[in-house]
Amino acid sequence: MSWRKIPMKFPGTCIVCNEKIEINEIGLWAKGLGVKHEKCAEINELQCIVCGGPAGCSQCEFQDICDIANVSQFCVCKKCSEQKDIFNLYQKATNKKFPIINS
Repeated sequence: MSWRKIPMKFPGTCIVCNEKIEINEIGLWAKGLGVKHEKCAEINELQCIVCGGPAGCSQCEFQDICDIANVSQFCVCKKCSEQKDIFNLYQKATNKKFPIINS
């Protein structure tokens, strides 16, 4: 899977920051994943899907093999991963952020 740089023909929502991407604005698109801003693709730290804070990429056990530019936005920070009911919290956060997945 690779991200393709395209001028937007329709408005969209960035899967990284949840901000709107306007028509004719350049966005990065990947089939089945959605679109994101060019500036959001340059981020070297993912957000935790549960709390919205930094996911802790620099301390992640998978840092050596992770390609941040091509991974999903479903990471969880260490603090959230240690919560008692993390799976349910993860499901709720994922459903809220990506409602199309539930379709």
